[in-house]
Amino acid sequence: MEFKHTSVLLHETIDNLNIRPDGIYVDGTLGGAGHSSEIVKRLNENGRLIGIDQDEDAIAAASERLKDYSDKVTIIRSNYCNMKEELNRIGVTKVNGILLDLGVSSFQLDTPERGFTYREEDAPLDMRMDQRQTLTAKDIVNDYSESELYRIIRDYGEDRFAKNIAKHIVAARAKKPIETTGELTAIIRVSIPMKVQSTGGHPAKRTFQAIRIELNRELEVLSDTLDEMIDLLEEDGRICIITFHSLEDRIVKNIFRKNENPCTCPKEFPVCVCGKKPKGKVITRKPILPTKSEMEENPRAKSAKLRVFERHIND
Repeated sequence: MEFKHTSVLLHETIDNLNIRPDGIYVDGTLGGAGHSSEIVKRLNENGRLIGIDQDEDAIAAASERLKDYSDKVTIIRSNYCNMKEELNRIGVTKVNGILLDLGVSSFQLDTPERGFTYREEDAPLDMRMDQRQTLTAKDIVNDYSESELYRIIRDYGEDRFAKNIAKHIVAARAKKPIETTGELTAIIRVSIPMKVQSTGGHPAKRTFQAIRIELNRELEVLSDTLDEMIDLLEEDGRICIITFHSLEDRIVKNIFRKNENPCTCPKEFPVCVCGKKPKGKVITRKPILPTKSEMEENPRAKSAKLRVFERHIND
């Protein structure tokens, strides 16, 4: 299947990167290279693009899309949490811009055997972003305790019926292992009142999100590496992050704010004595949202939010 993905907030992201023709830019979630192809067009012979992705299919698609720019493009198969190490390995210590598009790609959602979608009946419960990983969604569904399932569905899916969903999963797997997306979706449907299902969107959406986040450590990776990525930026360099749900957006917003104002002194102190210095400024006081026309053309863009931070080393 051809790797297809419509890049969300494409022009807004490219504009906010403030691309220098001779700069070094990192796309930490390369995907099908939608954003990267626009970045590389703006680079001269001294510019460089480094694309990172853990998905083998994405690497293949991006390599093909960017083949005409091979002299200025380096593609690395890894998780963006390894960005600093991967850049050091190729002799790069500072960059002018970083991009993260944290959404699941259309290819991943539309390829049944990847197991990301709740709209398929017979797809395997997989959900791995990196298929070199051994743990799958099936392992989580069948091996996690009821309390662990409840925790992730409550915290990562923000589903008010998390307790009931976890209970029904455990009861069902006691009879036979849960192996497909369709089986899991059927169990979730039984766990949620019909009157809620008729008004609240697809009943399995939140649970599938929760399992995917847990499996791929998505929030942990983001919160643990954002500070490090900001440190990689040159003076006036920018990091642009596109999120697709409130949990990611909250992490980005709070870490950006902390890097703009890291002071931990009590408010009553007349001057700062903690010695913590700002690393830059938040460019987006409110997130940039897709236009109405983009949401009409690409419904998956509806929940997207773009936040931008600019590095200032001498603040």
